[in-house]
Amino acid sequence: MNITRINTYDDHRFSQEALNQHGCYLANGDVPIEIKIISQSEAIIIGDETYFDEVIDEFRFNSEHITKFYDESGKIVKKFKDIELFKLDIDKIQPIQFFVDKDKLEAVKTFVHTEEDVVIPVAMHDGTYVSLDGHTRLYLAYTLGFKHAYAYFSEDFDGFDYFFDEARKRNIYSAKDLILLEHEEYVEKWDKFCDEYYMTREE
Repeated sequence: MNITRINTYDDHRFSQEALNQHGCYLANGDVPIEIKIISQSEAIIIGDETYFDEVIDEFRFNSEHITKFYDESGKIVKKFKDIELFKLDIDKIQPIQFFVDKDKLEAVKTFVHTEEDVVIPVAMHDGTYVSLDGHTRLYLAYTLGFKHAYAYFSEDFDGFDYFFDEARKRNIYSAKDLILLEHEEYVEKWDKFCDEYYMTREE
């Protein structure tokens, strides 16, 4: 089964809330399913329940901390083992990304209002907490003056060490060091950097 995540913020098939959270998917090419996070561990899933299991699995690849899924009536659809969250000093979290997309930042502003809204996956490397995802949330948290974020341990990925080293070469050591770019420049600099790295891995 083919599950595709929608990464834009303008699609009439989905609610704006779900689009802003990057919780929108197409199953088998044209069946819209959306997931909206409602707490640190809960979400609502909307659409054709035939595809719920596959979409939830895809969603949790980026959001393991969401362990309870409900339908629109409030009925539990799927439940996973709880993930332990812990508070971290934002200044002590090492990013492995260099830039922040201004368009994504504007979307994240619609649902990040308190420290409890900032939940990110981390790994340990050389005695340092390293963010695996959620860099836009971290950057926004820093600009809002938050002192802490919530984190959970997750598995690192192929190329993790390379991105860690490259971030430090660019003097990126915490959220305050991330560089805000217009969307087009972000695509040109960050997406191109990632594409070129993984192309060399395939050669």
